[in-house]
Amino acid sequence: MQDSCLNFSNPITDSISRIRFASASNNLLISSWDSILRLYDVDKRELVLEAPSEGDALLDCCFESDSVAFSADSDGFISRYDLLTGDKNVIGNHEDVATCTEYSEETWQLISAGWDRKLMLWDSRSDTFASLVNMEEVVESITVSGFNLIIALKSSVHSYDLRFLDGSLQAEEPKIGIYVKCVRSWPNLEGYMVGSVDGRVALHYLARSNLKNEGYAFRCHPREKNGKRHLAAVNDIAFDPSMRGVFVTGDNDGHVIAWDTLSRKRLEELPKYPSSVASLAYNHSGKLLAVASSPTYQDADERDELPQIFLHRMDCICRSRTTDSRGSERSLYQLESV
Repeated sequence: MQDSCLNFSNPITDSISRIRFASASNNLLISSWDSILRLYDVDKRELVLEAPSEGDALLDCCFESDSVAFSADSDGFISRYDLLTGDKNVIGNHEDVATCTEYSEETWQLISAGWDRKLMLWDSRSDTFASLVNMEEVVESITVSGFNLIIALKSSVHSYDLRFLDGSLQAEEPKIGIYVKCVRSWPNLEGYMVGSVDGRVALHYLARSNLKNEGYAFRCHPREKNGKRHLAAVNDIAFDPSMRGVFVTGDNDGHVIAWDTLSRKRLEELPKYPSSVASLAYNHSGKLLAVASSPTYQDADERDELPQIFLHRMDCICRSRTTDSRGSERSLYQLESV
């Protein structure tokens, strides 16, 4: 299998907001604007669960475990799902649209954010509210790695220690020149990566002890459109758990590119997808990449295609990094120190 599309007896009828693989299986969690949380068993190629909401778009989702998941709803509610029974219960709510969810295994906490400019933490063991952090702006994206919580606002990124939420450890401009679209933590390397609405990606380290820990930024998807330079938003970034420093970016024009951060090289570009790349997810082994091809309605001329989820086997990209003798890897575009 090189590239295949997941089949649904009841197709996803509205934009996909997020896809996530479970931490130890090939179960794929899917949230979408059609108000349904889905769980798909990739190994068996079958839909395990459809959990509908009452007309509210699901804007994000995350696993707590193979049997429990959470969603952020457009009505502000944060919901918990039993993936074995399909039961759903609301654990709390934001005062406006809830847009982001992340789960911390280290602290047993669910973290959520919304348009009310609030970061809320919930104790997953009792489904009770734990603490609140007021933000200066609307949170665009959040990510968790260990005890590190990374929060992206419009043009700045803040890092917190989940054990000590009384103050931000670090706040800085992400040096990408324009609004942040997504932020993703870099596993095992004490850093994070930011994608912007103008097609730039920036790598930052949480601790800069020497020059080797200096980050950089680059434009990853420059294109020509109608004879002019065209830059598409980087909608998502995903890190390969099996290869240190390898990650993929997905943009609003439907392009997915694999990169090697350590050598600062472009590894491979996947075939263009029929719609925008709304979300990306590696499975736990790094052998499978799920790509959500879905309208995001960021551009006026965006094609209104039905949402689809593609699976791409990444073995060929791993080989190209280690054995390519033709010198076909290209350097990152417009590399800049940050």
